[in-house]
Amino acid sequence: MRDQPRRLRRAATRKDKKKDTPAIAVNKRARHDYFIEENLEAGMALQGWEVKSLRAGKGQITEGYVIVKNGEAWLIGAHITPLRTASTHVVADPTRTRKLLLNRRELDRLVGAVERKGRTIVPLKLYWKNGRVKLEIGLAKGKQAHDKRASEKDRD
Repeated sequence: MRDQPRRLRRAATRKDKKKDTPAIAVNKRARHDYFIEENLEAGMALQGWEVKSLRAGKGQITEGYVIVKNGEAWLIGAHITPLRTASTHVVADPTRTRKLLLNRRELDRLVGAVERKGRTIVPLKLYWKNGRVKLEIGLAKGKQAHDKRASEKDRD
């Protein structure tokens, strides 16, 4: 490492320090209530105060769900708690509807599965990837009570 120029050594150490943090929020209840058939990664359109709150770990997705309306995917019911230091001129709505960023192909596949097969789309995990907030969503089929007991028995 001594034979490298100083600026390259510094860049390497900065890159090593900049690691993506683990999950911001995980929806454990979704795996209990649904059979997850397929996972997708979606970006989220967020406001500045929401990004700051998520950096502080103030997000919940357990009450959230995803709908597809007018060819766009929307996250409804997820809660991002505003920080106390948030700006006073911005009205912070913690449960506002947030747009999910997906490819057209992925959206078309989700629409087909939800409308024809009776599936639902649930948020599974909220995390950082390359400095951006990502939401892992799952195409899911509902479990009945006896399915939940069987899953619990297999897990034990």
